[in-house]
Amino acid sequence: MIAPTAKAASPAVLLQLLRRARTNSMMVMATSSNSTFSTFPAASSSSSASTSTSTPATLESLALSDPPRAAHAIRAHLSKGVAALSQNIAVSASGSRVLCSNGRNLLDMASGIGVLSTGSCHPRVSAALADQASTLVHAQQNIFSSHLPLARLVDRLLEVTPRGLTTFLFANSGSEAVDNAVKLARAATGKQNVISFDNSFHGRTMGAMALTNSKTYYRKGFGPLMGGTFATRYPYCLRCSARAHDPQGSSWYKLAPNVPPVGDPYADRKCCQEPLDALRWLLKQQTAPEETAAIIVEPILGEGGFLTPPPGFLDGVRKICDDNGILLILDEVQSGVARSGTFWAHSQLMEVGSTADILVFAKGIASGFPFAGLASRPELHENLTVGTFGGTYGANALGCAAAAATLDVIEEEDLVGNARERGTQLAAGLVEIAGRFRSIVDVRGRGLMAAVEFGGGGVNGGGGGGGSVEEALRIPAKPGIASAVAAAAGERGMILMTAGARESVRFLPPLTVSAAEVDEALGIFEKALGDVEF
Repeated sequence: MIAPTAKAASPAVLLQLLRRARTNSMMVMATSSNSTFSTFPAASSSSSASTSTSTPATLESLALSDPPRAAHAIRAHLSKGVAALSQNIAVSASGSRVLCSNGRNLLDMASGIGVLSTGSCHPRVSAALADQASTLVHAQQNIFSSHLPLARLVDRLLEVTPRGLTTFLFANSGSEAVDNAVKLARAATGKQNVISFDNSFHGRTMGAMALTNSKTYYRKGFGPLMGGTFATRYPYCLRCSARAHDPQGSSWYKLAPNVPPVGDPYADRKCCQEPLDALRWLLKQQTAPEETAAIIVEPILGEGGFLTPPPGFLDGVRKICDDNGILLILDEVQSGVARSGTFWAHSQLMEVGSTADILVFAKGIASGFPFAGLASRPELHENLTVGTFGGTYGANALGCAAAAATLDVIEEEDLVGNARERGTQLAAGLVEIAGRFRSIVDVRGRGLMAAVEFGGGGVNGGGGGGGSVEEALRIPAKPGIASAVAAAAGERGMILMTAGARESVRFLPPLTVSAAEVDEALGIFEKALGDVEF
């Protein structure tokens, strides 16, 4: 244990101590998710920097000496439009743990919103970045035909992308990749309209934002948005009125993620087929097939609440596209790259061999390095005018190196298998907790992409305790309850985020998460539920 200090250490010394704390032993980090290192003095209402140095405090030094004050001071210089869920200032991280400047050691169940696929600072990925940074940082894609990290990444992507999707375009974020997917669809088809779904999230850029329908505040005040966009219904089976009114409807959808051995077999889940009917009517009433370039859909909704579609839905969308000369864009920004327990989520939700015309990926593809792209059928690019696509940082050498190393780690450490196994463990634990808490009305997702939705009450101990979904949903959820649960989890040392316009929280741990860490997360979550007044 590091000896306590009488006054705040200098930034350099404190950072050195933080690094030593991380290097010496991860056991220190594992002793308690709410532990504080004795190196850190208690935060005071006034800056302790004045007692430790005669020079004015920089924001960096303040972050180490007086974290609460620093958090406020730093955010004062950042856009108010960017949300911050806590006052924690991250300093160092490893695997599923994040060490903050206030000494808190947090269990990460968000992984940067699904970005840290191989965990924080995976040695292989960090080494690949360090090596590349000392060799070639950037070789702009319009100036050079390629570079070695790009060649290496294309080799790796051809091994994991669905059959036939062999042409790639690289970008910096999921939003930018979605915008490029829309550009490609419009250029390839000569048609302008694009259909997305309720509860969808595709990004915050002007094009992607126009296709986003999960919450109004993503779009409010930014109009007029990109034209030619239409929205239709995505299956929300828990809230389906047809199911609720059918005498056999209670058997259609039950609390549990329908992933053996947890819950009923996925094939047993039923659907009223109304969402597919709504899509067909949209093509008759609002956007003719002759004017519709593409339909874009997340196989599992991300920000929309981790909704998984019923069997046959995505195949039904695929057929509608094929029958009407419309391209299918699958947005796997959050659900892809092993997150769901298969490399691509749609592969477990569609018939074997069925896939997209354009597949969008980002987030976990490069373990935290800003990198994204799309894979598509090569013929879609044949008539493009040279120069109509590009970008200064597209296919950046560092990003390519990080992505290739990430794919290597996923394969060599069998992170697809770990996502599946730990996902089953997580789902089973959440369903068990649901049996003890009346306000949990749904547990859903795939792999290490799990969500819990709250209602106002259940029966027989909870939504999963033997009562019907209808009884559990009878009382509306208390507004803000999901945020309260996430905040309570944060107080107990776990990073947890909400999802969707309804009251839900989501679990997105690194794909490297251990069985012990999943158990720890479940324990903290249950205690956090007990801390909140439902």
